[in-house]
Amino acid sequence: MPSLRTALLQSSGRPGAVAENLKALDEAAARAADAGARLLVAPELFLTGYAIGDAVPELAEPADGPGSAAIAEIAVRHGLAVLYGYPERDGERILNASQLIGADGVRLANYRKTHLFGCFEQEWFTPGEQTVVQADLDGLRIGLLICYDVEFPENVRAHALAGTDLLLVPTAQMHPFQFVAESVVPVRAFESQMYVAYVNRTGPEGEFEFVGLSCLAGPDGVVRTRAGRGEELVIGEVDPEFLAASRAANPYLADRRPGLYGSLA
Repeated sequence: MPSLRTALLQSSGRPGAVAENLKALDEAAARAADAGARLLVAPELFLTGYAIGDAVPELAEPADGPGSAAIAEIAVRHGLAVLYGYPERDGERILNASQLIGADGVRLANYRKTHLFGCFEQEWFTPGEQTVVQADLDGLRIGLLICYDVEFPENVRAHALAGTDLLLVPTAQMHPFQFVAESVVPVRAFESQMYVAYVNRTGPEGEFEFVGLSCLAGPDGVVRTRAGRGEELVIGEVDPEFLAASRAANPYLADRRPGLYGSLA
């Protein structure tokens, strides 16, 4: 099975300007496709911006809303799958969500952030209730989390037990928590034997300072590609053969003793 070339778009776009963010995503998709990527991953709440304050209700849209339709057109035009973050409206609820759209424009998966970070998120969003959301892409099992979710090892291990090969984590990681991108994410990839694509915003945005450092980490804990602190598109390979060999050599999942872990729940 060939590798899945994956592009990570490290960008904050323009908060509150959906049309401009869609244009930025379209341009990144063109560059990613030219480089042979089959998947483009954008950050948390990329469609609208993160620090949008009381504009959240106005900018939120259903999973099948106009933003989804526009991104489906981008995916088809450039022939690659796209994962993006957005505020999802479901009736009276607003959720911090991410959606994966295939290269054929079909919506493959929609995930709602289960662990909300800080006062801003807890004020405006309702937490999701489904830990493991997956889709199949180019022969790989793709899993979705968002930002703070990956900092809970239980979430990533649940994905490992459900067979996730590549975990996509759009994020809005801010100062002074850059150690998550530098250290926690590669450890999560190693301890649960999967690839993890962690894709961040960058620079100042409202009261926040995003640290960049997006990365694709492998199941050996080694980072395959890493962005710096500014706007950047980086590309890495998700190798199914290497993943299989790593899982065969690493006994973590096989050596688990679930009967001892009841207190964790």
